[in-house]
Amino acid sequence: MAMMTVRNIPDEIHSALKARAKRHNRSAEAEMRAILEEAILPKTRIQMGDALAELGRKIGLTNDDLTALDQARSTTPAEPMEFE
Repeated sequence: MAMMTVRNIPDEIHSALKARAKRHNRSAEAEMRAILEEAILPKTRIQMGDALAELGRKIGLTNDDLTALDQARSTTPAEPMEFE
């Protein structure tokens, strides 16, 4: 994992961060990670699995369709590419 240093944080902000961390029963560092995660990766983001499931529902894909796709799938291993 990457590390980050934040310099010149005003005392007022640092104190508020520590107080917020205490309310959430975690360290100031853990609180900062949580704040960053909330800001960068909001809970309203679309998850890939959810998007694919919604697409399947939208086009009327059924379990029978998925079974047919699995049966039609080739089980022959792919040949490696040659670059010569």
